[in-house]
Amino acid sequence: MDMTQLDRPIPSNRIERSLMDDPVTVLRPRRPVAVRSSTTVGDTIKLLLENEIGALLVVNEEGELVGIFSERDLLTKVAGLYDSYAELPIHMFMTANPETVSTSDTLAFAIHKMDVGGYRHLPVIHHGAPVGVVSVRDMLRHITRLC
Repeated sequence: MDMTQLDRPIPSNRIERSLMDDPVTVLRPRRPVAVRSSTTVGDTIKLLLENEIGALLVVNEEGELVGIFSERDLLTKVAGLYDSYAELPIHMFMTANPETVSTSDTLAFAIHKMDVGGYRHLPVIHHGAPVGVVSVRDMLRHITRLC
């Protein structure tokens, strides 16, 4: 007999129930903005600004996720360390092989990954391909709608 449900907390309100049961798709993840690993840092920064986002995905020629580039990467790996970085390829500064969640993973699972890893953005994968990005801000919006 499967006993995993016996160890699972019982949600006592709408927020807890949503976190435990709802998949990340309830956040309606934004379609990901993606670049190839050869895209320059300058062009990548322009995309971040134009799309008003804090992170974008880096994909290979087949469209598979190979990395993520966030504001944190810009501040910790680029700013102040390189005099001329605009023409350098983004693969030099991206976070390779980022943690991901699938479309069927629960909100609690995604929040746990964000908390443990210190991430503000997680790529959402469906059948091996990136289909979205969820952020801490998306989680907060969802939770405040339930209040």
